[in-house]
Order: sequence, then structure tokens, then C-alpha cells
Amino acid sequence: MGHRSGGTSRPRRGRSERTAGYYVILRGPLGSGKSTVAEALARTVQGKVVHLDGLADRNWDGGSVALFLRGNVVLERVARPWLAQGVPVIFDGCFYWKSQIRDLEARLPFPHESFTLKVPLSVCIERDRRRSATPSGPAEAGFVFRKVNRFEWGIPIDGLKTVAHQVRSIASRLPPA
Repeated sequence: MGHRSGGTSRPRRGRSERTAGYYVILRGPLGSGKSTVAEALARTVQGKVVHLDGLADRNWDGGSVALFLRGNVVLERVARPWLAQGVPVIFDGCFYWKSQIRDLEARLPFPHESFTLKVPLSVCIERDRRRSATPSGPAEAGFVFRKVNRFEWGIPIDGLKTVAHQVRSIASRLPPA
């Protein structure tokens, strides 16, 4: 999708006229708001959300790249039929590894864009504490925060803004519906 040139406009097409969908990689640390933003974005673009972290949690091995590469096989299997039908897909996950993202991009050669929610660790810890009867805790939040922030990927999104603002910021960089 990349950059749009000024002065040209694309014709708006309905889903039934699209030949293929696009996907969004929405990454960020635990407590950054990924799932909340992903669900709101899916409503906005009439898409589907695929939550990577739940898949990883069921098979957790400490967060190895091999775990996430195996997970990409499942992500591809779930997303490919929707993408082929023109349905946008939002992948919501921490995405610890560049190689994991590159592998997913190779498996799904559809238009896509990546975004990283930027939120301070203190906010991640507080959101984690509030959202669950069994929070992950400050140590786990710090571990995940450091892994996610080892590298920059995609367009940064200010996770301290309202969900509506974040969704507008992301949607403005996606193909028109």
C-alpha cells in the first residue's frame, strides 16, 4: 500500500468488486491496547481480527521465533480465505521477531501495512493490572515491552490517544472501502 500520491484519487469499490483483501499487522506490548484497537478497526473497515497472542499462549515455549513461525502457518490458514474474498484482516499480536513478520508477509502476498502501538511501560503495567482478575504482572509486562521494542517496525501509532483517534490514524493509511 505504501505512499499515496497527491492529486490522484482511487475509485471507491465495494467488497464484492475487490479482487483481494489486504491485511494489517498491529503490534505492540502487553497492555498497549492492540486488541481494543484491532476490534474497533475491524468494525470500521468491515474486517476480521486474528489474535496472535492467544494462539501463542496455548503453545508457549518462552517466546521462541520457532513458536511464532509455526503460528504463522495457522495465521495463513485462517486469513487466506478471507483475503481471497476481499475481506480485510487485522493481525493483533506482540510480533517479537522481524523474521516472524517477514515470514507472514511471504506467506500472504497481499497488500498490507504494519503499525506499532507506542505506549510507555508504566501504562502497559497499569492497563494489565486493570483488565484482568489474573494480570500478567509488572515483570511479564516489562519482559514483553522490551522484546517488542527491540526493533522498530511499521508506522508508529500513539497508544495514549483515544481508540477512535488511533483507528482514524490507521484507517487513513489503508485502501478505501
